[in-house]
Amino acid sequence: MTLLTSPSTQIASAPPQHSLALLRVYAGYRLLLSVALLSMLVSPTARELVGHLNPGLYLLGSLGYLSTALLLLVAVLRHWKFSQRGLFAVFLVDITIIALLADTSGGMSSGLPVLMVITVAASAVMLSRRILATLLAAISVLVTLLDTVWLILRGAQDLNGLLPAGLLGLLIFAVSLLVQLIASRLGRAEALARSRATDLHQLQRLNEQIVQHLQAGVLLLDDRGQARRINEAARRLLPLDRDRPLAEPTSLATYSPELAKQCRDWQLSGEHRPEPFQVNQDSPLVTAHFLHLGPEAVASTLIFLEDHRPVAQYAQSLKLASLGRLTASIAHEVRNPLGAISHAAQLLQESADLQPADQRLADIIQQHSVRVNQTIESIMRISRREPPRPAPIRLAEWIPGFLQRYQALLQEPARIDFHCEQPDLTIEFDPENLRRILGNLLDNALRHSKMAGGNAAARVEVHTDPATRQCLLDVLDRGEGVSPHDQPKLFEPFFTTVTEGSGMGLYLSRELCEINRASLRYRRTGQGESCFRITLSPRGFR
Repeated sequence: MTLLTSPSTQIASAPPQHSLALLRVYAGYRLLLSVALLSMLVSPTARELVGHLNPGLYLLGSLGYLSTALLLLVAVLRHWKFSQRGLFAVFLVDITIIALLADTSGGMSSGLPVLMVITVAASAVMLSRRILATLLAAISVLVTLLDTVWLILRGAQDLNGLLPAGLLGLLIFAVSLLVQLIASRLGRAEALARSRATDLHQLQRLNEQIVQHLQAGVLLLDDRGQARRINEAARRLLPLDRDRPLAEPTSLATYSPELAKQCRDWQLSGEHRPEPFQVNQDSPLVTAHFLHLGPEAVASTLIFLEDHRPVAQYAQSLKLASLGRLTASIAHEVRNPLGAISHAAQLLQESADLQPADQRLADIIQQHSVRVNQTIESIMRISRREPPRPAPIRLAEWIPGFLQRYQALLQEPARIDFHCEQPDLTIEFDPENLRRILGNLLDNALRHSKMAGGNAAARVEVHTDPATRQCLLDVLDRGEGVSPHDQPKLFEPFFTTVTEGSGMGLYLSRELCEINRASLRYRRTGQGESCFRITLSPRGFR
Protein backbone atom coordinates (compact mmCIF):
# COMPACT_ATOMS: atom_id res chain seq x y z
CA MET A 1 0.00 0.00 0.00
CA THR A 2 1.43 3.35 -1.06
CA LEU A 3 1.17 5.98 1.67
CA LEU A 4 3.19 8.72 -0.05
CA THR A 5 2.95 9.83 -3.66
CA SER A 6 5.22 12.09 -5.67
CA PRO A 7 3.98 15.50 -6.87
CA SER A 8 3.49 14.16 -10.38
CA THR A 9 1.17 11.38 -9.18
CA GLN A 10 -2.57 12.07 -9.43
CA ILE A 11 -4.44 11.35 -6.20
CA ALA A 12 -8.20 11.48 -6.26
CA SER A 13 -8.52 11.93 -2.52
CA ALA A 14 -5.76 14.49 -1.99
CA PRO A 15 -6.51 16.95 0.85
CA PRO A 16 -7.36 20.55 0.09
CA GLN A 17 -4.73 23.25 0.08
CA HIS A 18 -5.40 24.38 3.67
CA SER A 19 -4.85 20.78 4.92
CA LEU A 20 -1.42 20.75 3.27
CA ALA A 21 -0.51 23.92 5.15
CA LEU A 22 -1.75 22.38 8.41
CA LEU A 23 0.25 19.25 7.68
CA ARG A 24 3.42 21.34 7.52
CA VAL A 25 2.60 22.85 10.90
CA TYR A 26 1.84 19.41 12.33
CA ALA A 27 5.11 18.02 10.96
CA GLY A 28 6.99 20.77 12.77
CA TYR A 29 5.02 20.06 15.95
CA ARG A 30 5.92 16.35 15.78
CA LEU A 31 9.61 17.17 15.37
CA LEU A 32 9.64 19.53 18.36
CA LEU A 33 7.62 17.09 20.47
CA SER A 34 9.94 14.18 19.63
CA VAL A 35 12.99 16.24 20.53
CA ALA A 36 11.36 17.33 23.79
CA LEU A 37 10.41 13.76 24.77
CA LEU A 38 13.89 12.50 24.02
CA SER A 39 15.58 15.35 25.91
CA MET A 40 13.42 14.66 29.00
CA LEU A 41 14.97 11.21 29.24
CA VAL A 42 18.55 12.50 29.23
CA SER A 43 17.85 15.58 31.38
CA PRO A 44 18.79 15.05 35.06
CA THR A 45 15.83 17.09 36.33
CA ALA A 46 13.14 15.40 34.16
CA ARG A 47 14.53 11.89 33.99
CA GLU A 48 12.32 10.64 36.84
CA LEU A 49 9.12 11.88 35.12
CA VAL A 50 9.34 9.73 31.99
CA GLY A 51 10.47 6.20 31.14
CA HIS A 52 11.05 5.07 34.74
CA LEU A 53 9.13 1.79 34.19
CA ASN A 54 11.14 0.83 31.10
CA PRO A 55 13.84 3.35 30.07
CA GLY A 56 15.08 1.21 27.19
CA LEU A 57 11.65 0.94 25.59
CA TYR A 58 11.05 4.68 26.15
CA LEU A 59 14.35 5.48 24.41
CA LEU A 60 13.47 3.19 21.53
CA GLY A 61 10.01 4.79 21.20
CA SER A 62 11.44 8.34 21.37
CA LEU A 63 14.01 7.58 18.69
CA GLY A 64 11.34 5.99 16.50
CA TYR A 65 9.14 9.03 16.97
CA LEU A 66 12.03 11.35 16.05
CA SER A 67 12.83 9.35 12.92
CA THR A 68 9.20 9.37 11.73
CA ALA A 69 9.02 13.10 12.47
CA LEU A 70 12.09 13.76 10.34
CA LEU A 71 10.72 11.56 7.55
CA LEU A 72 7.38 13.38 7.58
CA LEU A 73 9.07 16.80 7.59
CA VAL A 74 11.26 15.89 4.60
CA ALA A 75 8.24 14.56 2.71
CA VAL A 76 6.28 17.74 3.38
CA LEU A 77 9.16 20.03 2.40
CA ARG A 78 9.57 18.11 -0.85
CA HIS A 79 5.87 18.71 -1.57
CA TRP A 80 4.84 15.07 -1.46
CA LYS A 81 1.10 14.67 -1.29
CA PHE A 82 -0.60 12.41 1.25
CA SER A 83 -3.69 10.37 0.56
CA GLN A 84 -6.37 9.92 3.21
CA ARG A 85 -4.93 6.52 4.07
CA GLY A 86 -1.45 8.01 4.35
CA LEU A 87 -2.64 10.66 6.79
CA PHE A 88 -4.52 8.02 8.78
CA ALA A 89 -1.31 6.00 9.04
CA VAL A 90 0.63 9.06 10.29
CA PHE A 91 -1.88 9.75 13.05
CA LEU A 92 -2.09 6.05 13.96
CA VAL A 93 1.69 5.95 14.37
CA ASP A 94 1.48 9.01 16.65
CA ILE A 95 -1.19 7.42 18.83
CA THR A 96 0.75 4.17 19.04
CA ILE A 97 4.03 5.87 20.01
CA ILE A 98 2.37 8.18 22.55
CA ALA A 99 0.62 5.20 24.11
CA LEU A 100 3.92 3.29 24.24
CA LEU A 101 5.76 6.23 25.85
CA ALA A 102 2.90 6.72 28.33
CA ASP A 103 3.02 3.02 29.24
CA THR A 104 6.74 3.23 30.06
CA SER A 105 6.16 6.40 32.09
CA GLY A 106 3.31 5.30 34.36
CA GLY A 107 0.23 5.90 32.20
CA MET A 108 -2.17 8.71 33.20
CA SER A 109 0.05 9.86 36.02
CA SER A 110 2.72 10.92 33.51
CA GLY A 111 0.33 13.19 31.61
CA LEU A 112 1.57 11.92 28.24
CA PRO A 113 -1.82 10.49 27.13
CA VAL A 114 -3.13 14.07 26.99
CA LEU A 115 -0.99 14.51 23.86
CA MET A 116 -3.49 12.28 22.04
CA VAL A 117 -6.01 15.13 22.23
CA ILE A 118 -3.79 17.20 19.90
CA THR A 119 -3.33 14.28 17.54
CA VAL A 120 -7.07 13.55 17.41
CA ALA A 121 -7.88 17.24 16.87
CA ALA A 122 -5.35 17.44 14.03
CA SER A 123 -6.81 14.33 12.42
CA ALA A 124 -10.32 15.77 12.65
CA VAL A 125 -9.15 18.83 10.70
CA MET A 126 -7.00 17.17 8.04
CA LEU A 127 -9.00 14.02 7.33
CA SER A 128 -11.89 14.82 5.03
CA ARG A 129 -13.47 11.42 5.69
CA ARG A 130 -15.16 11.82 9.07
CA ILE A 131 -15.33 8.07 9.67
CA LEU A 132 -11.52 7.89 9.71
CA ALA A 133 -11.25 10.75 12.20
CA THR A 134 -13.86 9.14 14.46
CA LEU A 135 -12.05 5.81 14.18
CA LEU A 136 -8.82 7.46 15.34
CA ALA A 137 -10.62 8.98 18.32
CA ALA A 138 -12.04 5.55 19.22
CA ILE A 139 -8.60 3.94 18.91
CA SER A 140 -7.12 6.64 21.15
CA VAL A 141 -9.75 6.07 23.82
CA LEU A 142 -9.42 2.29 23.59
CA VAL A 143 -5.61 2.40 23.77
CA THR A 144 -5.73 4.72 26.78
CA LEU A 145 -8.20 2.53 28.66
CA LEU A 146 -6.39 -0.73 27.82
CA ASP A 147 -3.05 0.74 28.87
CA THR A 148 -4.56 1.90 32.17
CA VAL A 149 -6.03 -1.56 32.84
CA TRP A 150 -2.70 -3.17 31.93
CA LEU A 151 -0.82 -0.95 34.34
CA ILE A 152 -3.36 -1.71 37.11
CA LEU A 153 -2.95 -5.42 36.51
CA ARG A 154 0.83 -5.04 36.70
CA GLY A 155 0.53 -3.08 39.92
CA ALA A 156 2.11 0.04 38.43
CA GLN A 157 -1.08 2.02 38.96
CA ASP A 158 -4.12 1.77 41.25
CA LEU A 159 -7.82 1.72 40.37
CA ASN A 160 -8.06 5.50 40.76
CA GLY A 161 -6.41 5.78 37.32
CA LEU A 162 -9.57 4.56 35.57
CA LEU A 163 -11.47 7.80 36.25
CA PRO A 164 -8.90 10.10 34.58
CA ALA A 165 -8.63 7.65 31.71
CA GLY A 166 -12.39 7.65 31.23
CA LEU A 167 -12.58 11.44 31.44
CA LEU A 168 -9.74 11.71 28.93
CA GLY A 169 -11.63 9.35 26.62
CA LEU A 170 -14.73 11.54 26.85
CA LEU A 171 -12.57 14.60 26.16
CA ILE A 172 -11.00 12.92 23.14
CA PHE A 173 -14.38 12.03 21.67
CA ALA A 174 -15.79 15.51 22.39
CA VAL A 175 -12.79 17.25 20.83
CA SER A 176 -12.91 14.97 17.77
CA LEU A 177 -16.64 15.53 17.13
CA LEU A 178 -16.47 19.27 17.84
CA VAL A 179 -13.42 19.83 15.64
CA GLN A 180 -15.01 17.74 12.87
CA LEU A 181 -18.11 19.93 13.02
CA ILE A 182 -16.05 23.12 12.97
CA ALA A 183 -13.79 21.81 10.19
CA SER A 184 -16.82 20.79 8.14
CA ARG A 185 -18.32 24.25 8.43
CA LEU A 186 -14.99 25.89 7.71
CA GLY A 187 -14.57 23.59 4.70
CA ARG A 188 -17.94 24.59 3.33
CA ALA A 189 -17.14 28.25 3.96
CA GLU A 190 -13.77 27.84 2.24
CA ALA A 191 -15.39 26.06 -0.72
CA LEU A 192 -17.97 28.84 -0.97
CA ALA A 193 -15.25 31.50 -0.74
CA ARG A 194 -13.20 29.67 -3.38
CA SER A 195 -16.27 29.44 -5.62
CA ARG A 196 -17.00 33.12 -5.15
CA ALA A 197 -13.35 33.98 -5.82
CA THR A 198 -13.46 31.88 -8.99
CA ASP A 199 -16.66 33.62 -10.09
CA LEU A 200 -15.14 37.03 -9.38
CA HIS A 201 -11.97 36.11 -11.26
CA GLN A 202 -13.98 34.87 -14.22
CA LEU A 203 -16.14 38.00 -14.11
CA GLN A 204 -13.02 40.15 -14.00
CA ARG A 205 -11.54 38.29 -16.96
CA LEU A 206 -14.84 38.65 -18.82
CA ASN A 207 -14.91 42.39 -18.14
CA GLU A 208 -11.32 42.69 -19.32
CA GLN A 209 -12.14 40.80 -22.51
CA ILE A 210 -15.22 42.97 -23.11
CA VAL A 211 -13.22 46.17 -22.62
CA GLN A 212 -10.38 44.89 -24.82
CA HIS A 213 -12.77 44.02 -27.67
CA LEU A 214 -14.89 47.17 -27.52
CA GLN A 215 -14.99 49.09 -30.77
CA ALA A 216 -14.57 52.29 -28.72
CA GLY A 217 -11.15 53.02 -27.28
CA VAL A 218 -10.91 53.22 -23.48
CA LEU A 219 -8.19 54.93 -21.41
CA LEU A 220 -8.10 55.16 -17.62
CA LEU A 221 -6.24 58.12 -16.12
CA ASP A 222 -5.28 58.39 -12.47
CA ASP A 223 -5.66 61.55 -10.38
CA ARG A 224 -2.31 62.82 -11.76
CA GLY A 225 -3.42 62.52 -15.37
CA GLN A 226 -1.27 59.45 -16.08
CA ALA A 227 -2.67 56.71 -18.35
CA ARG A 228 -2.86 53.45 -16.38
CA ARG A 229 -5.05 51.21 -18.57
CA ILE A 230 -5.67 51.16 -22.31
CA ASN A 231 -7.55 48.72 -24.55
CA GLU A 232 -6.79 47.49 -28.05
CA ALA A 233 -9.19 49.88 -29.78
CA ALA A 234 -7.42 52.86 -28.18
CA ARG A 235 -4.05 51.49 -29.33
CA ARG A 236 -5.42 51.36 -32.87
CA LEU A 237 -7.03 54.81 -32.84
CA LEU A 238 -4.19 56.78 -31.25
CA PRO A 239 -2.14 54.69 -32.63
CA LEU A 240 0.21 52.87 -30.24
CA ASP A 241 2.59 49.94 -30.39
CA ARG A 242 0.45 46.85 -29.69
CA ASP A 243 3.39 44.66 -28.77
CA ARG A 244 4.53 46.93 -25.95
CA PRO A 245 2.42 46.61 -22.79
CA LEU A 246 1.56 49.56 -20.58
CA ALA A 247 4.15 48.70 -17.93
CA GLU A 248 3.86 51.94 -15.94
CA PRO A 249 1.69 55.07 -15.90
CA THR A 250 2.39 57.24 -18.93
CA SER A 251 1.59 60.87 -19.58
CA LEU A 252 -1.40 61.38 -21.86
CA ALA A 253 0.54 63.93 -23.90
CA THR A 254 2.95 61.14 -24.87
CA TYR A 255 0.12 59.50 -26.80
CA SER A 256 -1.55 62.62 -28.18
CA PRO A 257 -0.89 66.28 -27.29
CA GLU A 258 -4.28 67.26 -28.73
CA LEU A 259 -6.07 64.68 -26.57
CA ALA A 260 -4.18 65.91 -23.49
CA LYS A 261 -5.20 69.50 -24.33
CA GLN A 262 -8.87 68.56 -24.69
CA CYS A 263 -8.70 66.69 -21.38
CA ARG A 264 -7.20 69.71 -19.58
CA ASP A 265 -9.82 72.03 -21.05
CA TRP A 266 -12.57 69.66 -19.91
CA GLN A 267 -11.13 69.43 -16.39
CA LEU A 268 -10.92 73.22 -16.12
CA SER A 269 -14.32 74.09 -17.61
CA GLY A 270 -16.33 70.96 -16.87
CA GLU A 271 -17.75 71.08 -20.39
CA HIS A 272 -16.54 69.42 -23.54
CA ARG A 273 -17.58 69.77 -27.14
CA PRO A 274 -16.11 66.82 -29.05
CA GLU A 275 -13.79 67.95 -31.81
CA PRO A 276 -12.26 65.35 -34.16
CA PHE A 277 -8.47 65.19 -34.18
CA GLN A 278 -5.66 63.09 -35.65
CA VAL A 279 -2.51 61.83 -33.99
CA ASN A 280 -0.66 61.81 -37.32
CA GLN A 281 -1.53 62.10 -40.99
CA ASP A 282 -2.05 58.34 -41.39
CA SER A 283 -4.24 57.78 -38.31
CA PRO A 284 -8.05 58.05 -38.42
CA LEU A 285 -10.06 60.99 -37.14
CA VAL A 286 -10.93 60.44 -33.48
CA THR A 287 -13.42 62.05 -31.09
CA ALA A 288 -12.95 61.90 -27.31
CA HIS A 289 -15.45 61.86 -24.44
CA PHE A 290 -14.50 62.25 -20.78
CA LEU A 291 -16.05 60.91 -17.56
CA HIS A 292 -15.18 61.38 -13.88
CA LEU A 293 -14.84 58.28 -11.68
CA GLY A 294 -15.11 58.58 -7.89
CA PRO A 295 -14.98 61.73 -5.77
CA GLU A 296 -13.72 64.71 -7.71
CA ALA A 297 -10.93 65.42 -5.21
CA VAL A 298 -9.11 62.17 -6.02
CA ALA A 299 -11.00 61.24 -9.15
CA SER A 300 -9.81 59.03 -11.91
CA THR A 301 -10.83 59.94 -15.45
CA LEU A 302 -12.22 57.59 -18.05
CA ILE A 303 -11.68 58.58 -21.69
CA PHE A 304 -13.72 57.06 -24.50
CA LEU A 305 -12.27 57.34 -28.01
CA GLU A 306 -14.48 56.82 -31.04
CA ASP A 307 -13.61 56.50 -34.69
CA HIS A 308 -15.07 59.56 -36.38
CA ARG A 309 -15.18 57.91 -39.80
CA PRO A 310 -18.57 56.16 -39.42
CA VAL A 311 -20.13 59.42 -38.23
CA ALA A 312 -18.54 61.33 -41.07
CA GLN A 313 -19.61 58.63 -43.49
CA TYR A 314 -23.22 58.85 -42.35
CA ALA A 315 -23.19 62.66 -42.52
CA GLN A 316 -21.56 62.45 -45.92
CA SER A 317 -24.21 60.07 -47.17
CA LEU A 318 -26.96 62.44 -46.00
CA LYS A 319 -25.19 65.36 -47.63
CA LEU A 320 -24.65 63.48 -50.86
CA ALA A 321 -28.23 62.27 -50.94
CA SER A 322 -29.59 65.84 -50.94
CA LEU A 323 -26.72 67.17 -53.04
CA GLY A 324 -27.18 64.32 -55.50
CA ARG A 325 -30.81 65.16 -56.12
CA LEU A 326 -29.95 68.85 -56.61
CA THR A 327 -26.97 68.26 -58.88
CA ALA A 328 -28.82 65.64 -60.89
CA SER A 329 -31.59 68.07 -61.68
CA ILE A 330 -29.10 70.84 -62.50
CA ALA A 331 -27.02 68.50 -64.64
CA HIS A 332 -30.13 67.41 -66.49
CA GLU A 333 -31.09 71.01 -67.18
CA VAL A 334 -27.55 71.88 -68.32
CA ARG A 335 -27.24 68.84 -70.57
CA ASN A 336 -30.07 69.89 -72.90
CA PRO A 337 -28.67 73.32 -73.90
CA LEU A 338 -25.17 71.83 -73.89
CA GLY A 339 -26.28 69.27 -76.45
CA ALA A 340 -27.70 72.04 -78.58
CA ILE A 341 -24.45 74.05 -78.33
CA SER A 342 -22.35 71.00 -79.20
CA HIS A 343 -24.60 70.14 -82.15
CA ALA A 344 -24.44 73.72 -83.45
CA ALA A 345 -20.64 73.67 -83.19
CA GLN A 346 -20.53 70.46 -85.21
CA LEU A 347 -22.69 72.02 -87.93
CA LEU A 348 -20.39 75.05 -88.04
CA GLN A 349 -17.37 72.78 -88.41
CA GLU A 350 -19.02 71.05 -91.39
CA SER A 351 -19.62 74.36 -93.18
CA ALA A 352 -17.41 74.89 -96.27
CA ASP A 353 -17.50 78.70 -95.94
CA LEU A 354 -16.13 78.69 -92.39
CA GLN A 355 -13.06 80.86 -91.99
CA PRO A 356 -9.96 79.44 -90.18
CA ALA A 357 -10.47 81.82 -87.25
CA ASP A 358 -14.11 80.75 -86.95
CA GLN A 359 -13.05 77.10 -87.29
CA ARG A 360 -10.75 77.59 -84.30
CA LEU A 361 -13.61 79.08 -82.30
CA ALA A 362 -15.88 76.16 -83.21
CA ASP A 363 -13.15 73.74 -82.11
CA ILE A 364 -12.91 75.54 -78.78
CA ILE A 365 -16.69 75.34 -78.36
CA GLN A 366 -16.65 71.63 -79.17
CA GLN A 367 -13.68 70.92 -76.87
CA HIS A 368 -15.20 72.66 -73.87
CA SER A 369 -18.59 71.14 -74.55
CA VAL A 370 -16.97 67.73 -74.23
CA ARG A 371 -15.27 68.80 -71.01
CA VAL A 372 -18.54 70.11 -69.52
CA ASN A 373 -20.26 66.90 -70.58
CA GLN A 374 -17.62 64.86 -68.75
CA THR A 375 -18.24 66.92 -65.62
CA ILE A 376 -21.97 66.32 -65.96
CA GLU A 377 -21.37 62.59 -66.37
CA SER A 378 -19.28 62.55 -63.16
CA ILE A 379 -22.01 64.41 -61.28
CA MET A 380 -24.64 62.00 -62.59
CA ARG A 381 -22.56 59.02 -61.49
CA ILE A 382 -22.25 60.48 -57.99
CA SER A 383 -25.99 61.18 -57.78
CA ARG A 384 -26.82 57.63 -58.90
CA ARG A 385 -24.26 56.03 -56.62
CA GLU A 386 -25.50 52.87 -54.93
CA PRO A 387 -24.34 51.47 -51.57
CA PRO A 388 -21.07 49.53 -51.83
CA ARG A 389 -21.08 45.76 -52.19
CA PRO A 390 -17.93 44.75 -50.27
CA ALA A 391 -16.25 41.47 -51.13
CA PRO A 392 -13.00 39.81 -49.98
CA ILE A 393 -10.09 41.03 -52.12
CA ARG A 394 -6.66 39.44 -51.89
CA LEU A 395 -4.55 42.38 -52.98
CA ALA A 396 -1.46 40.41 -54.05
CA GLU A 397 -3.59 38.61 -56.67
CA TRP A 398 -6.24 41.22 -57.50
CA ILE A 399 -4.03 44.27 -58.21
CA PRO A 400 -1.75 42.61 -60.83
CA GLY A 401 -4.83 41.53 -62.79
CA PHE A 402 -6.27 45.03 -62.59
CA LEU A 403 -2.99 46.61 -63.72
CA GLN A 404 -2.80 44.29 -66.70
CA ARG A 405 -6.30 45.28 -67.84
CA TYR A 406 -5.63 48.95 -67.10
CA GLN A 407 -2.42 49.05 -69.16
CA ALA A 408 -4.13 47.27 -72.07
CA LEU A 409 -6.58 50.20 -72.36
CA LEU A 410 -3.90 52.94 -72.35
CA GLN A 411 -3.33 54.80 -75.59
CA GLU A 412 0.43 54.91 -75.00
CA PRO A 413 2.75 52.57 -73.11
CA ALA A 414 3.42 53.24 -69.42
CA ARG A 415 5.44 51.53 -66.72
CA ILE A 416 3.58 50.57 -63.55
CA ASP A 417 5.44 48.61 -60.86
CA PHE A 418 3.74 46.70 -58.08
CA HIS A 419 5.07 45.52 -54.72
CA CYS A 420 3.23 43.75 -51.88
CA GLU A 421 4.90 42.81 -48.59
CA GLN A 422 2.22 40.34 -47.46
CA PRO A 423 0.91 37.91 -50.10
CA ASP A 424 -2.02 36.83 -47.87
CA LEU A 425 -3.26 40.33 -47.05
CA THR A 426 -7.03 40.45 -47.68
CA ILE A 427 -9.42 43.40 -47.43
CA GLU A 428 -13.17 43.88 -47.80
CA PHE A 429 -13.95 46.45 -50.48
CA ASP A 430 -16.33 46.94 -53.36
CA PRO A 431 -14.27 45.70 -56.35
CA GLU A 432 -15.91 48.13 -58.79
CA ASN A 433 -15.26 51.06 -56.47
CA LEU A 434 -11.63 50.00 -56.00
CA ARG A 435 -11.18 49.80 -59.79
CA ARG A 436 -12.48 53.34 -60.23
CA ILE A 437 -10.33 54.67 -57.37
CA LEU A 438 -7.11 53.08 -58.61
CA GLY A 439 -7.94 54.09 -62.17
CA ASN A 440 -8.31 57.76 -61.18
CA LEU A 441 -5.14 57.71 -59.05
CA LEU A 442 -3.09 56.02 -61.78
CA ASP A 443 -4.40 58.47 -64.40
CA ASN A 444 -3.10 61.34 -62.26
CA ALA A 445 0.18 59.58 -61.48
CA LEU A 446 0.98 58.79 -65.13
CA ARG A 447 -0.04 62.26 -66.30
CA HIS A 448 2.09 64.14 -63.75
CA SER A 449 5.12 61.84 -64.07
CA LYS A 450 5.09 62.38 -67.86
CA MET A 451 4.76 66.13 -67.41
CA ALA A 452 7.74 66.17 -65.03
CA GLY A 453 10.13 63.68 -66.65
CA GLY A 454 8.71 62.80 -70.06
CA ASN A 455 8.02 59.17 -69.09
CA ALA A 456 4.68 57.86 -67.87
CA ALA A 457 5.53 55.76 -64.81
CA ALA A 458 3.94 54.95 -61.50
CA ARG A 459 4.29 52.50 -58.64
CA VAL A 460 1.72 50.71 -56.48
CA GLU A 461 2.80 49.46 -53.05
CA VAL A 462 0.85 47.49 -50.43
CA HIS A 463 2.07 47.14 -46.85
CA THR A 464 0.83 47.40 -43.27
CA ASP A 465 1.44 49.96 -40.57
CA PRO A 466 3.26 48.17 -37.69
CA ALA A 467 1.69 50.50 -35.12
CA THR A 468 -1.97 50.31 -36.22
CA ARG A 469 -1.78 47.08 -38.29
CA GLN A 470 -3.88 48.80 -40.93
CA CYS A 471 -3.45 48.14 -44.63
CA LEU A 472 -1.77 50.93 -46.60
CA LEU A 473 -2.21 51.03 -50.39
CA ASP A 474 0.08 53.66 -51.96
CA VAL A 475 0.04 55.01 -55.52
CA LEU A 476 3.33 56.88 -56.12
CA ASP A 477 4.79 58.93 -58.94
CA ARG A 478 7.76 61.22 -59.51
CA GLY A 479 5.80 64.23 -60.61
CA GLU A 480 6.29 67.73 -59.30
CA GLY A 481 3.74 67.11 -56.59
CA VAL A 482 1.09 69.35 -55.09
CA SER A 483 2.13 72.63 -53.55
CA PRO A 484 1.35 73.16 -49.83
CA HIS A 485 -0.98 75.97 -50.84
CA ASP A 486 -3.11 73.64 -52.98
CA GLN A 487 -3.11 70.60 -50.70
CA PRO A 488 -6.11 71.69 -48.56
CA LYS A 489 -8.20 72.03 -51.76
CA LEU A 490 -6.92 68.86 -53.41
CA PHE A 491 -10.04 66.76 -52.79
CA GLU A 492 -12.59 69.51 -53.35
CA PRO A 493 -14.93 69.04 -56.32
CA PHE A 494 -13.97 70.84 -59.56
CA PHE A 495 -10.46 71.67 -58.27
CA THR A 496 -7.76 70.82 -60.80
CA THR A 497 -4.24 71.94 -61.67
CA VAL A 498 -4.39 70.89 -65.34
CA THR A 499 -6.55 72.43 -68.05
CA GLU A 500 -7.86 69.13 -69.42
CA GLY A 501 -8.99 67.81 -65.99
CA SER A 502 -12.56 68.02 -64.70
CA GLY A 503 -11.58 68.26 -61.03
CA MET A 504 -13.90 65.38 -60.07
CA GLY A 505 -11.53 62.40 -60.07
CA LEU A 506 -9.92 62.87 -56.65
CA TYR A 507 -13.17 64.04 -55.10
CA LEU A 508 -14.99 60.99 -56.39
CA SER A 509 -12.13 58.69 -55.28
CA ARG A 510 -12.19 60.01 -51.74
CA GLU A 511 -15.98 59.66 -51.53
CA LEU A 512 -15.76 56.07 -52.75
CA CYS A 513 -13.08 55.36 -50.13
CA GLU A 514 -15.17 56.76 -47.30
CA ILE A 515 -18.28 54.76 -48.13
CA ASN A 516 -16.03 51.66 -47.99
CA ARG A 517 -14.71 52.63 -44.51
CA ALA A 518 -11.34 53.72 -45.87
CA SER A 519 -9.51 57.04 -46.15
CA LEU A 520 -7.58 58.69 -48.97
CA ARG A 521 -4.83 61.20 -48.26
CA TYR A 522 -1.98 62.89 -50.11
CA ARG A 523 1.56 62.95 -48.75
CA ARG A 524 5.13 63.49 -49.90
CA THR A 525 7.57 60.65 -49.27
CA GLY A 526 11.09 61.02 -47.96
CA GLN A 527 12.39 60.45 -51.52
CA GLY A 528 10.37 63.41 -52.86
CA GLU A 529 7.66 61.27 -54.50
CA SER A 530 3.97 62.12 -54.57
CA CYS A 531 1.92 59.51 -52.74
CA PHE A 532 -1.83 59.02 -52.59
CA ARG A 533 -2.40 56.64 -49.66
CA ILE A 534 -5.53 54.55 -49.09
CA THR A 535 -5.76 53.44 -45.44
CA LEU A 536 -8.13 50.62 -44.50
CA SER A 537 -8.40 47.72 -42.09
CA PRO A 538 -7.57 44.17 -43.18
CA ARG A 539 -10.40 41.68 -43.29
CA GLY A 540 -11.45 40.44 -39.85
CA PHE A 541 -9.59 43.27 -38.06
CA ARG A 542 -12.46 45.67 -37.41
